[in-house]
Amino acid sequence: MADELCDRFNVRPVEPESGSLVGIAIQTLSERPIHGLRHNAEGTSNGWYFWCGDWSDAEDFFQPLHLEHLADRLPQVQKFLRLPPGFRFLVDDEGYEDIWFDESLLNS
Repeated sequence: MADELCDRFNVRPVEPESGSLVGIAIQTLSERPIHGLRHNAEGTSNGWYFWCGDWSDAEDFFQPLHLEHLADRLPQVQKFLRLPPGFRFLVDDEGYEDIWFDESLLNS
């Protein structure tokens, strides 16, 4: 599925490294829509950040989670994981899906 997305955007798939970390706003998981964005990988982070509902500037908004546990917490995002850094998405439970490239993610 993710390769279909990468093909659609004419980009090479970038597999997150096994054992790497994502940032996830666990306290928001019952809300919608689901947001995801990918920065460049750095250290143990693969660059992915996920939250649901509204964004918060709170310092503790995101918590680290091993990639292998993401499917248990937020299975809806699995098909996006091979999109390369710079991509964002927004999805809801009614089938709405928006995916786009945001160059500013590569500079932060």
